[in-house]
Amino acid sequence: MQKKPDERIMIRIGTRGSELALWQANHVADLVGRERSRIVVIKTKGDRIQNVSFDKMEGKGFFTKEIEDALLSGEVDAAVHSMKDLPTEHTPGLAIAAVIRREDPSDVLLVRAERYLEGNILPLADGAVVGTSSLRRAAQLRNIVPSLEIRPLRGNVTTRIRRLREGSFDAIVLARAGLARLEIDTFGLVEFTLPYSYFLPAPAQGALAVQVRGEDSLLYDIIRNLNDPETEDSVAAERCFLEHFGGGCHVPLGALAYRSGDMLHLTGLVASIDGKRLIRRSIDGGDPARTGERLAELLKQEGADGLL
Repeated sequence: MQKKPDERIMIRIGTRGSELALWQANHVADLVGRERSRIVVIKTKGDRIQNVSFDKMEGKGFFTKEIEDALLSGEVDAAVHSMKDLPTEHTPGLAIAAVIRREDPSDVLLVRAERYLEGNILPLADGAVVGTSSLRRAAQLRNIVPSLEIRPLRGNVTTRIRRLREGSFDAIVLARAGLARLEIDTFGLVEFTLPYSYFLPAPAQGALAVQVRGEDSLLYDIIRNLNDPETEDSVAAERCFLEHFGGGCHVPLGALAYRSGDMLHLTGLVASIDGKRLIRRSIDGGDPARTGERLAELLKQEGADGLL
C-alpha cells in the first residue's frame, strides 16, 4: 500500500540553539511527528553578540535572519521562532504556516527573597536594581517606580537567573512562557506576575510561529494543522499595532489582544524610554489587522510618535 505523501516527508526544523529555543523546536517536532522530523541548530546574530543591548544593535531579525536564510536556501524545511522575535515585515519567499497555541504571555518579576518587599505596587524597595535589556520592560518599570535602577541583562533564561542568584541584581524580568516551558526551579526566589492592568507584554509574547517556504504547499498544509486560530488572530492584531510604529526591539511598546465572543479586545501602549510618559489605550474590533491599525492611529493622535 502506497504511503500518503505527508508520511514520506522528513522535516528538517531550523532553530536557535538556546535551551528555550530547542524546547520550542522539539515541541513542534512532537506535534508533527518525532519520527519524521529532525532538529537543525542555527546560530544567529543575537546569539553571537551578547555584550550589546538590543536597542544598540542595527537592523532587525537578530534571532531570525540566519534561520530564514537557511530556510530560503533549502538547508532546512521549516523554522520555529519565538513570534515576538520575528520582524513584522514579510520575508519574500516565506510563509507562516502555523501559530502554535499561546503560552501565558505575561511577564514575571523574579526577586531575590531577601529583597522582596510586600505592600508596594512592585514588591521592591526604592532604588532596587532590576535587570532587563528590554526597552519595553525598562520603560514600564520606570513609569511605575521611577527610583528603580535598571541595568542591562542579556543571556538565556538560565544565565539570567544565575546572575540574579549571584547578587548582580535585586530582581529581573522574564517571560512567564519561558519559565513554564523549561520548568525552571526558582527555589529561594519570589515570582511576582506583573498584572496586565499596568504591565503589557511584547506583541506576540508566548506564541510560536512555524515558517516554511511559500512554494512548499505540501509542507504548508501539514504544518497548518498545528495552527491555533485564536492565537493567530490575537498576535496578528498585536503585530499590526507594532508594525505601525516601526516594529522591532528599538521601540518601548507593548500590546495584548484576546478574543471575547466575535470581537478582539486589544490594549496597546507606547512609552518614552525614560518611562516618564506613557500612552495606553484599548479598543475592540473584528478584523485583527484593522484593529491593530485603528489602535495605532488612536495612540498617534494622542502623541505617541513624539515619545519614540
